[in-house]
Amino acid sequence: MASLYTQQSRNVTKTWLLMTAFLIIVMGIGWGASYYFGNSYILYGAVAFALVMNIWAYWFSDKVAIASAGAKPADEKEYVELHRIIENLAITAGLPKPRVYIINDPAPNAFAAGRNEKHAVIAVTTGLLGMMERHELEGVLAHELSHIGNRDILVMTVAVVLVGFISVLADMAMHVSFFGGGGDRDNKNPFALIAVIVAMIFAPIAAQLIQLAISRRREFLADASGALLTRYPDGLASALAKIGSYTAPMQRASTSTAHLFISNPFGAAGRKSAGQWLQKLFSTHPPVQERISALHGMRV
Repeated sequence: MASLYTQQSRNVTKTWLLMTAFLIIVMGIGWGASYYFGNSYILYGAVAFALVMNIWAYWFSDKVAIASAGAKPADEKEYVELHRIIENLAITAGLPKPRVYIINDPAPNAFAAGRNEKHAVIAVTTGLLGMMERHELEGVLAHELSHIGNRDILVMTVAVVLVGFISVLADMAMHVSFFGGGGDRDNKNPFALIAVIVAMIFAPIAAQLIQLAISRRREFLADASGALLTRYPDGLASALAKIGSYTAPMQRASTSTAHLFISNPFGAAGRKSAGQWLQKLFSTHPPVQERISALHGMRV
């Protein structure tokens, strides 16, 4: 039976393998497009645009997430217990206490955002507070604190930058392929042009799938880290079971911030697909039952 520590180690290793594969794809497509069209500015322009846009998104990620979810600051007098639990867990984790927000929504959910430990926020829905027992709420909050401590926001920001780079590169390459490119393009094998066009169409899809896979791996790691923090994996497992049983979507669910939440904010509709394989492939979160099973198999 895998221990909590081996589970964490495996997830970290898998995450870095995904990131390495992602970088190889970016470098290969960028070099191939620049070489084929004979215009290195396609690559330079795409990199510059993606970096500028995503650095801005990274710098204001917490504000964007809070505004998108309609979250409001949690009054310390009204939500005394919530603040106390987060403060105690943050002390245990050796982290600064994040800013705490409330989302007025009956769907049980929560997320963490921010560019680093000193600029982090945790937001929880009113539905989560009303549904969870104390040990379950501690499990959810420990999960979110683990996202902060594990620097998941930074990892996902890097992934977003790379996805943006591939998407812009693909769009520019497609534009050039139809409306003009390198001077000697017409002298090249027409099948090569077809191959480039096909690659440019599927490159953003592949990039997005890798980003989603990274998000799913980070959820497993945050589950493991959160269980280590509370020393009670069953608390988070029970919370996930309750969250997974709630079928209605959040009132302000957004695809741009869906990966931040502990569970898919689109409810049952967000978990439906043509099949289990497709569900795993196109979901920002791993199946709840897999997460619960992993927690039950851990030792602390």
